[in-house]
Amino acid sequence: MEENKQILFIVNPVAGNLNKDQLITEVKKNIAKTGSECELYKTCGKEDAAKINSLIARLRPSRVIIAGGDGTIKMAAEILAKLDIALGIIPAGSANGLAFNLGLTILPLFRQIEIALGENFKKIDVLGINGEYCLHMSDFGVNAELIKNYHQSNIHGKFGYLLHSIPTLIRSKYPFEFEINTEKASFKKKGILLAFANFQKYGTGANINPHGKPDDGIFEIIVFKEFDILEIFKTLRNEDNLDPEFAEIIQATHAKVRCYSPVAFQIDGEYIGEKEEIEVTIIPKKLKIAVPIN
Repeated sequence: MEENKQILFIVNPVAGNLNKDQLITEVKKNIAKTGSECELYKTCGKEDAAKINSLIARLRPSRVIIAGGDGTIKMAAEILAKLDIALGIIPAGSANGLAFNLGLTILPLFRQIEIALGENFKKIDVLGINGEYCLHMSDFGVNAELIKNYHQSNIHGKFGYLLHSIPTLIRSKYPFEFEINTEKASFKKKGILLAFANFQKYGTGANINPHGKPDDGIFEIIVFKEFDILEIFKTLRNEDNLDPEFAEIIQATHAKVRCYSPVAFQIDGEYIGEKEEIEVTIIPKKLKIAVPIN
């Protein structure tokens, strides 16, 4: 274990369906076994980032463990990426896309805790998008519209996404038009969705970026040209090759994107609003995460 024996444990008490009291008890018990001290912080939705930043500055913890979803992880990552502090993740949110891509969501809780406190790390790239971090996936179009509708609903979980998918597709004004400028070339594309991927999969399991790697110094821009249910099922079956008539993949380290009219936009499962222009840059090996041993 690291010399500093302080571990900051951040819990989002309202995310997901896990019993947070039981979770806190289990994590504290396992932290005590390592000889470390646990400082617990429960998010409240008010100035959480500033409070966490102050805690990290005061404690200088050897590690930060987060029990929450993509939004809580993203908030902490924007602080931790500036420091050499490892992040442990216990997927406990309604959206756990990053944890899903890291292979954590399929594991029992005791293994997730072991990994979060373990010594096997991966340094992953981060996407910088208009001054914000994106850890695994961002997009324009129908998925962002679906996320907006999902968060405005009282029905959550995968059933909630399914329930809103058909009304979203009916109301959507796709196809959308995009102008994409990368460090290598310029493109004009039309489609139902334009994604920026640091990992391979959405949290739903759809494998939209089969050859993507989170530590290769590049990201992928994926243009979904039309709504094709058979090709969508291929992504759910983890097939490696998507029909180029359905999806086109462009690799880049930097991109500027302009929409011909405002289009719904999301970052890591958080609806940002309608955007006309964004700038995306890869930030190599920026975040240190505790991961399973392959």
